[in-house]
Amino acid sequence: MTKKKNVFTKFPKVFWVANTMELFERWAWYGMFAVLALYLTGSTDEGALGFTQSQKGNIMGPVTAILYLLPLITGALADRLGYKKVLITAYIILSSGYFFMGSIHSDFLYPVSIFNDRIHFDLYLSTYVLVYFAFLWVALGAALFKPIISATVAKTTTDETSSIGFGIFYMIVNIGGFFGPLFSSKLRDAYGWKIVFIMATTAIIVNLILVLLFYKEPDRKKTQDTLSQTIIKSLKNIWEALKDLRLVLFLIIMVGFWTMFNQLFYTLPNFIDQWVNTHIIYEWLEGISPSLASAIGTSKGTIAPEMMVNLDAGAIILFQVLISTIVMKMKPLNTIMSGIIVNAIGIGLAFGTGNGFYVIVGIFVFAIGEMSSSPKFTEYIGRIAPKNKEALYMGTSFLPVAAGNLIAGWLSGEFYEKWSDKITILQKEVAKRGLDIPQIGDITQNEYVKRAGEMMGMDDHQLTQYLWHNYHPSKIWMVFSAIGVVTVIALFLYDKFLLKTHNEE
Repeated sequence: MTKKKNVFTKFPKVFWVANTMELFERWAWYGMFAVLALYLTGSTDEGALGFTQSQKGNIMGPVTAILYLLPLITGALADRLGYKKVLITAYIILSSGYFFMGSIHSDFLYPVSIFNDRIHFDLYLSTYVLVYFAFLWVALGAALFKPIISATVAKTTTDETSSIGFGIFYMIVNIGGFFGPLFSSKLRDAYGWKIVFIMATTAIIVNLILVLLFYKEPDRKKTQDTLSQTIIKSLKNIWEALKDLRLVLFLIIMVGFWTMFNQLFYTLPNFIDQWVNTHIIYEWLEGISPSLASAIGTSKGTIAPEMMVNLDAGAIILFQVLISTIVMKMKPLNTIMSGIIVNAIGIGLAFGTGNGFYVIVGIFVFAIGEMSSSPKFTEYIGRIAPKNKEALYMGTSFLPVAAGNLIAGWLSGEFYEKWSDKITILQKEVAKRGLDIPQIGDITQNEYVKRAGEMMGMDDHQLTQYLWHNYHPSKIWMVFSAIGVVTVIALFLYDKFLLKTHNEE
């Protein structure tokens, strides 16, 4: 115990400040991102924006992909201008972005006056365009922030303390990722959607205070290069690493993993909200303890989708060390393949049924796979890197993450809309029956569902069951699980042929 205490005292104050800022930033980001799919597509009479699934996918996928690509430039920017200046800029952008996202209403058009000495006209911006650019603004702030904290942790640890230092850092990431959605779920149930974005804004303002008062710039290598020269060097380094065929093929294959992984945030919340009976879980919890059911559930006697999805982060906090210990001696590639197979099983269970208990089991199984495969992803890239080029190769790890987000956005948008979206399916049924119901836009989604149910002689539960049994929206599980299976097959062939050939050479 004394030895551990000595190790903890060897971290400078800025290490703890950086980790605290990471906690609040992840709290803000995941508090928003865990419910974003629901906010974008929910009915406008509940304070959500009422977008289609396609519109949701077109916002979440490309913008999040941009977020993961930008650190290539923003990291160079921070090295050139200084960590503290860039952090202050990041927090100003993030806080204003979160606040603006929560201030946009579902009204269709916003007039914006543009004028100068000779020209004056009104530009009308749709809610969709405003939300898109607000989220893009948030992504810019997150991309400015992202490389600085990990760099600060690296610069404030030594060979002796780096292992435990980064262990603390990743623990903080998961704690923030767990408590953010937990609070946003309870707050939105009690006070509506806007409070989620106020919470995120407040968390970032705390970080702004921390960086202004307590963050001390760590020693960094100063360069005489201009900003453009620094960015060009970073791009050249990435290009140099991508000349390695082993690395390129591995990164391409792992796009499949990140595509499947992101369905947890992009699609599953909508699927649970539309199709899954979570009331049975609430009743079960209420049988154990009414106060427990009230603490976890909603005022409607259900379990919020983001609360169920958050089981993934909770499981990681509790079991990551255990799973990492179990797979510690396995080859990284074997561990990745095993983890992705477990992911595919978990995602299949989560999307394959309308029973809330099976969904919970699926999310937990998925988390076990994630704990096995995700940490080994970066470890494997480090292992295949030539000596003294580890950092160069590590810089490419964001590429499949970005591509996976982009594809996940399409699958959770246009693809989900055609295959499994309850509103789209109901519109097909209404058209088939020739029912006269105003289009969504003239009335809200909730009003549309209510009128359709009344005209078909069904309550909400009966209508959901009818659509479930006649249109089979759960079939989408086959696509998501198949992506994982194909990824594993590709990794097996990669290991058997390419790596074997390389090793023989």
